Amino acid sequence: MTSTASLHDDRRHDGGPCLPCIAVALALLAAIVASFAYLAVDYAQLFSGESMRLMIKFVREFFPPDLSATFVARAAWGALQTFAVAAVGTLLAVAAGGALALPAAGRFGLAARLAARLALNFLRSVPELVWAALMVIAAGLGPFAGTLALALHTTGVLGRLYGESLENVPESPERALRETGSGRICAFAYATLPLVAAQGVAYALYRLEMNIRMAAVLGFVGAGGLGQLLYFHLSLFQEAQAATLLIAMLLLVFAVDSISAAIRARLAPAHG
Repeated sequence: MTSTASLHDDRRHDGGPCLPCIAVALALLAAIVASFAYLAVDYAQLFSGESMRLMIKFVREFFPPDLSATFVARAAWGALQTFAVAAVGTLLAVAAGGALALPAAGRFGLAARLAARLALNFLRSVPELVWAALMVIAAGLGPFAGTLALALHTTGVLGRLYGESLENVPESPERALRETGSGRICAFAYATLPLVAAQGVAYALYRLEMNIRMAAVLGFVGAGGLGQLLYFHLSLFQEAQAATLLIAMLLLVFAVDSISAAIRARLAPAHG
């Protein structure tokens, strides 16, 4: 009798409304409405005939793009510089993040674990643009500032991901090697590292894709590359040159994303 009543109660509970879900949905809806009310956007003015005419006129000024050999070569050099900033910044972050991931995973005691996690949280909590503004002040205008900014932020991200990967890997292979007389470094290199290497490479490639886009944005604060060229020509209202730079940016992102996706797809069976 009790089990029958319990079954009826469970059915009634499953079929009834989810009050917490409704409350969360209403809260989100209220927040969205409040946000639009706070912004006080004049939609009538935004979508008026005059505004649409000006927007169309602005877009038309980007065509045709400047495809002269001199400027295309300049855009290609900017794209190469943007890729170099992202690649070197990601490479530095892989090394620094991997070094901080070891104490963050608890391999050097509780104090080192807390200190490493605090450092990683700080590094990734500061956006790349803020790091770039600080590095421009510290190192001056140019690609070096952008490289340092990407390296600092990405170190925090990759260090956290690598640390969690090390925490989740089985301890038995490394323990078995240590019990047979292997040192800590050899046991880690031959037992634990192969289990997380493919996933670590996939994380690094994914961050490289993101850093390519961010490296282009960092140029707006003087960190070099396509972004700096784009900011320069837009500030002079040279829309044709800006269109060429946007095309170069799109081609660079597409090429890096395609290559990275292909490499990660080949790595997937190794850690999937």
